[in-house]
Amino acid sequence: MSEHILPERQLKELQKAVLDFMQTQGYSASAEAFARETDNEGFVAAANDRHHNLLAKKWTSVIRLQRKIMELETRLSALQDEVNSGAVRRTNGKPAEWLPRPPARLTLAQHRAPVTSVRFHPQYTVLATASEDMTVKIWDSESGDFERTLKGHTKSVQDMAFDAKGSVLVTCSADLTLRVWDVADEYKCVRTLHGHDHCVSAVCFVGPDKLASASRDKTVKLWELATGFCVKTFAGHADWVRGLDASPDARMLCTASNDQSVRLWDVASGECKGDLRAHENVVEVAKFVPAAAHPFLRRLVGLPPSKSDASDDAAGQFVISGSRDKTLRVWDCASLQLLHTFVGHDDWVRDFVVHPSGKTLISVSDDKTMRIWDLLTGRCLKSIDASEHFTTCVDFSNVSPCVATGSVSTEVQLWACR
Repeated sequence: MSEHILPERQLKELQKAVLDFMQTQGYSASAEAFARETDNEGFVAAANDRHHNLLAKKWTSVIRLQRKIMELETRLSALQDEVNSGAVRRTNGKPAEWLPRPPARLTLAQHRAPVTSVRFHPQYTVLATASEDMTVKIWDSESGDFERTLKGHTKSVQDMAFDAKGSVLVTCSADLTLRVWDVADEYKCVRTLHGHDHCVSAVCFVGPDKLASASRDKTVKLWELATGFCVKTFAGHADWVRGLDASPDARMLCTASNDQSVRLWDVASGECKGDLRAHENVVEVAKFVPAAAHPFLRRLVGLPPSKSDASDDAAGQFVISGSRDKTLRVWDCASLQLLHTFVGHDDWVRDFVVHPSGKTLISVSDDKTMRIWDLLTGRCLKSIDASEHFTTCVDFSNVSPCVATGSVSTEVQLWACR
């Protein structure tokens, strides 16, 4: 007999696992012969025995690891091709400044209708995706593994938002409602908010304890998270309110509408503080610019440096909007002036996100591309083919350098940043 390559204990473990497999598959004669030859006569693994189904589990693990190795080899090959072609910028050495690079690292395909929103969890490698198929799906953004489906809405889920701690997820829908999901309690729906008279298009947190929602009923509503009560309604837009965002200090809201305007609202009083007009079509999205991007925007538009850029005083200083007129526009919230226009997309601009470094802006469009803009120069640094259909939404992970995009194709793409 040849010398064993396994230690005696591991050899016995393997023999019992093989014997259990033979017994469970009905190979009785073979199992009896094998038991005699290996001195394991009388062994039968109970349901709670560690040897029960061990061989099948190990085999499944091997297959999964082989698949992972093949994926890593493919990614390594793509990286090597990028190095050989000179596409890697050697000067971009800080992970905090890494940008998305093609090809997509993972494609998530579980939705049965267009994807409307993608949101990363603020603390974990978790991605939530919303769709016109009435569901929200939760994924592991590192591995791409599907984790669960959130059901409850009866029409298209239009938007969603995690709170700052990631303990609550709020969704809004064309069924006229918002739903609050408890992340810690396996995403249990703990509250449903009623009050809008038409499709609810967008939702955001206003500080830790309030929500704001925008609707096709032309209004914006402010809600108490704890009670679900609507505490204020903002009226002024002449048409569907499609997008909204809250300033970091929770004092201001900005909204985007079919009436081609961007409006600024005082949260405390409910008053409209600004009506920003320059877009020539429906405004799909409007967001306040994070303080990290303020120094670069100031240099872009020729404003002097400000000592308050990194402080709370800078909150709500600039807004960026994206429109069906194919442009993104930068606004000064104090003077209500248009400061800059980004031109380059060939179709409707649907969504954007400012890179955590503050140096770049990432936008997606119905022209099927994801574009990366330099906020210092205003130039488009890169255009990436993001989907085979209209690209509807984008988000950047604060946990690991990764970008997610969603599409009318029903798929979600995850892009590694490097």
